[in-house]
Amino acid sequence: MNTDNLILDKLTEIANKLDEQNLLQKATLNFNEACKYLDVSPSHLYKLTSTKQIPHFCPQGKKLYFKREELDAWLQRNRQSADESTDAADLVMRSRRS
Repeated sequence: MNTDNLILDKLTEIANKLDEQNLLQKATLNFNEACKYLDVSPSHLYKLTSTKQIPHFCPQGKKLYFKREELDAWLQRNRQSADESTDAADLVMRSRRS
């Protein structure tokens, strides 16, 4: 029985990895796929779309779709350089020493 469970677990893992690979191949994602891709809850993604903070399409007025390239660009906005975070850490350390 233990071997059966191990095989089932491995098959489930393989199926999940295949789903992830298929998701990375798609140019246009539906709402649920976008949630999975962005690793956000459906309520949070809905809030982002309703406030127009994230690019999306609503061709028939009901279902939401997203271009994967636009989601990638949205994720990469407001980049913080490593130098700034290092400077902030140094400032915190100096203030503690004083």
